[in-house]
Amino acid sequence: MSNGRQYLIDSLSMQESWRLFRIMAEIVDGFEEMSEVGTAVSIFGSARTSPDEEIYKTTCELAGHLVKAGFDIITGGGPGLMEAANKGAQEAGGRSIGLHIELPFEQKSNDYLDIKAKFRYFFIRKVMFVKYATAYVAMPGGFGTLDELSEALVLIQTRRIKPFPIVLYGSEFWGGLLGWFKTQLIKDRCISPENLELMHVSDDPEEAAAYIRKHVVF
Repeated sequence: MSNGRQYLIDSLSMQESWRLFRIMAEIVDGFEEMSEVGTAVSIFGSARTSPDEEIYKTTCELAGHLVKAGFDIITGGGPGLMEAANKGAQEAGGRSIGLHIELPFEQKSNDYLDIKAKFRYFFIRKVMFVKYATAYVAMPGGFGTLDELSEALVLIQTRRIKPFPIVLYGSEFWGGLLGWFKTQLIKDRCISPENLELMHVSDDPEEAAAYIRKHVVF
């Protein structure tokens, strides 16, 4: 039987209400850690990508273009494409930020972080991504990338946050999902056709950075 204590949300009860103070402390710590962050772009992507893959190199390049356009770079602080974005930011002379989550049996943070904020709770970490980002870039990735993408789309759709640019990098990778949005979600009236305009698809690092710079007011 697995150890239920790793499921943090299950530990919240009247008997353990002291955990609410830990949650508040984590929020305050996050704000303090991120206080020096300027106008930033959050880049999400697979933790499983190796440095010898082309998409890793592309992510480095994209982060570099964004830094040169005046942005700080925020990632989840882990390996793979998160590492690539942080590395690209540092190599371009920009500020590199990682919002690292503590997970059982999971990866450590990467070595290219100027600011590293640690979190136990996903929902607090997601607040930090949204609060300090002026744009999102979703590189090819798994459930975590899809989660962050969906979070931003829902918050913008429901007008809980001010709309900001969302770039899906890689038309081949994201094409199937966008096709399903069109053929299923729009057809069944689950979303409106204009909701697709919340996302911009790009296959060029320089173009993606230019699109974000065009739509962000400093």
